[in-house]
Amino acid sequence: QVQLVESGGGLVQAGGSLRLSCAASVSTFSAYHMTWFRQAPGKEHEFVACIRWSDRSTHVADSVKGRFTISRDNTKNTLYLEMNSLKPEDTAVYYCAAARMPVDFTLPNQYSYWGQGTQVTVSS
Repeated sequence: QVQLVESGGGLVQAGGSLRLSCAASVSTFSAYHMTWFRQAPGKEHEFVACIRWSDRSTHVADSVKGRFTISRDNTKNTLYLEMNSLKPEDTAVYYCAAARMPVDFTLPNQYSYWGQGTQVTVSS
């Protein structure tokens, strides 16, 4: 069983920055593929960024490329999302999710474990 707890969300002005964290309560954190999704009101979950468990290679959605950076610290069982140059359209609830071996890492249904989410609101 994997438990995930996000933190770091909040209200920020456009152009500002936030750093999200996702703490995992599992001894084998390093064996999981970790991903950030977001969900805006009335919309479906949207893939944001992921980091592989094996080689720590990353993949970032085009909508946030160059502004968001995903990283992980396996010694602390923690996933991070550094968000810079935030825009109002980045406003959403951000979730971290974990999976062993997702076939398509951009699809929410590939992930068995989810956090409760943290709200990010960007004002214009």
